[in-house]
Amino acid sequence: MGKHYPAVGEEYQKAVVKCKRKLIGLIAEKHCAPIILRVAWHSAGTFDVKTKTGGPFGTIGHELSYESNMGLDIAVRLLEPIKEQFPILTYGDFYQLAGVVAVEITGGPEIPFHPGRPDKSEPAPDGRLPVATKGTDHLRDVFGTMGLSDKDIVALSGGHTLGRCHKERSGFEGQWTPNPLIFDNSYFQILLSGETKEGMIMLPSDKALLEDDVFRPLVEKYATDEDAFFEDYAEAHLKLSELGFAEE
Repeated sequence: MGKHYPAVGEEYQKAVVKCKRKLIGLIAEKHCAPIILRVAWHSAGTFDVKTKTGGPFGTIGHELSYESNMGLDIAVRLLEPIKEQFPILTYGDFYQLAGVVAVEITGGPEIPFHPGRPDKSEPAPDGRLPVATKGTDHLRDVFGTMGLSDKDIVALSGGHTLGRCHKERSGFEGQWTPNPLIFDNSYFQILLSGETKEGMIMLPSDKALLEDDVFRPLVEKYATDEDAFFEDYAEAHLKLSELGFAEE
């Protein structure tokens, strides 16, 4: 299925460029790339390919009480002063633009950004996002509902190179990699090694990637080939950020 992106006006396009600059400044100053990426993911990852509900259409502000979104109110509050400077932008575009910036500013791949997402008023139902304590069947069910592939699952899991778990939010504590503000392929290297140093963690949903005949070879590939990881991550992130948007 191809994409037909809506046309946006010159004023809107200029606002996107200026907003991106402001987001770069904020994320650099606050060292908040991980939680900004999470808000973009969780905004988009509610999409259901069958019912065409949920997705990256600005509703996460109404979904902050969901257990899967614990702590994301912090990101929303951090971002709001910038959003107020660009009232022309939809929240749908704004949060996905922020996610793109979070990856790029930490050394990750450049991800194309296409504006034009409308804002919707109906929150997505609770319970559509991945649960850290579950395994491969759950991952395939959740990401399959979004319309994403096995390769997308593994590539997006590599986003855990950024950030850490907070016990009060997820029940887990620790970071996945030695430097949680650098986007690289170290997540896969550490996952394969089975060795997590003090203060570090791998979740059951991470370890499950090693137990699957399709997932494990991708983990091994990305652990040794960062360029391949970056290419596949950028593709998967773009798909996630555009779920239900600009479809034929």
